Amino acid sequence: MLTDSHAHLDMGVFDEDREKIIREAIENGITRIITVGIDLESSVKALNLAKSYPSVFATVGCHPHDADQCTREVLKGLADLTSAPEIVAWGEIGLDFYRGYSSPENQVEVFEQQLSMARELDMPVIIHDREAHDRVFSILRKMGKREKQGVIHCFSGDVELAHSFIDLGYYISIPGTVTYKKASVVKDVAASIPLERMLVETDAPFLAPVPRRGKRNEPAFVEYTAREIARLRNRTFEEVAIQTSKNAADLFGLT
Repeated sequence: MLTDSHAHLDMGVFDEDREKIIREAIENGITRIITVGIDLESSVKALNLAKSYPSVFATVGCHPHDADQCTREVLKGLADLTSAPEIVAWGEIGLDFYRGYSSPENQVEVFEQQLSMARELDMPVIIHDREAHDRVFSILRKMGKREKQGVIHCFSGDVELAHSFIDLGYYISIPGTVTYKKASVVKDVAASIPLERMLVETDAPFLAPVPRRGKRNEPAFVEYTAREIARLRNRTFEEVAIQTSKNAADLFGLT
């Protein structure tokens, strides 16, 4: 029993074998997959996938890369989608000061707008944070502490930052990078934060874990991530799988 808390099943790289990929994940014990929207088009596609596969759930959001194109109309379109029961979170939203595909000013504005909309809808959020730790934390801290606020996806900060987010009410999601030999920082995070505040994810088709590194990532590969976390914590794989799946169910209201 495992939950892949973050994948992008709508992307074109899955067009030729999407049904096979989902079926293989289920056959390998991945009981739930969250497919994540990054703009209005992908959010619609994510919702359609969730309607087609009982094990798939969807989210809506405007990724920071697309902040320059995230108009009021786009935000309204995203909000309209949230009435569907298959939509379980608002995201992927946040800040990305590494790629710089959208201006920092627009990223911050769109991020704050979406946080407010998600709060009004009482929905958890999925946060993208790349090279923007201080600004993301500052914005989230202004929102105040709250239980089950959301998750910091593909966490790339250190242990201290992880605990700071946890104290605000967020979960920390560990990606396949934890299996990389030189990824000492994320290994430290995976080994030390409370298991009760941890999710696991693939971010498929990106960031495939060892021994699949360099290939297309798939939801079934989240098992490698969970096994490495179990090794780092000196726990059984089953303990990690059960607890992280429970965490995902609690956060996203999964049945």
